[in-house]
Amino acid sequence: MFQTQHRQAVRLTTTALCIALGLLLPTVFHVFGTGAGTALLPMHLPVLLCGLLCGWQYGAACGILVPLLSSILTGMPPIFPTGASMMVELCAYGVLTGLFYQTLHQKLYVSLVGAMLGGRVIYGLVNAVFMGVAGKPYGFAAFLSGAFLTAWPGILLQLIVVPLLVFTLQKSGLWSRTLRQSE
Repeated sequence: MFQTQHRQAVRLTTTALCIALGLLLPTVFHVFGTGAGTALLPMHLPVLLCGLLCGWQYGAACGILVPLLSSILTGMPPIFPTGASMMVELCAYGVLTGLFYQTLHQKLYVSLVGAMLGGRVIYGLVNAVFMGVAGKPYGFAAFLSGAFLTAWPGILLQLIVVPLLVFTLQKSGLWSRTLRQSE
């Protein structure tokens, strides 16, 4: 009983830390220019990390809350259509990293790449719907540009930083794989 409560407390605390990072990192990245956030995808890093470390449920909550809170607190991203789209997209990243990491027996790179590809598909579908509702054009070229061409520096950053953080936390003993086990 105590061990289960301890795991849950650690996951909740880690999720809160990831949410805080998701709010802080875009501000830091925007110091380097307004396009840095679009290219480097700073909100994605803590959401992917949360899904891997805490599981899909916590990753989902982190993915929804980061863009929502950022929109409320800073006005960025605008709540509709961009903020709503990012809430669904980042929720997908949190869910997919957590599910893949658990079901693929903690194969980190496969889980991360699978979640990143799945999240980008959801990004395209959601943007098509939300942009259509907003009366803004959105086609396959816009999807490819936003999901891959503009985002390639952020994708590269995610593939380097997220595994490095997970391995470092596990190696240091600050994050135990036993915390990821299901109750």
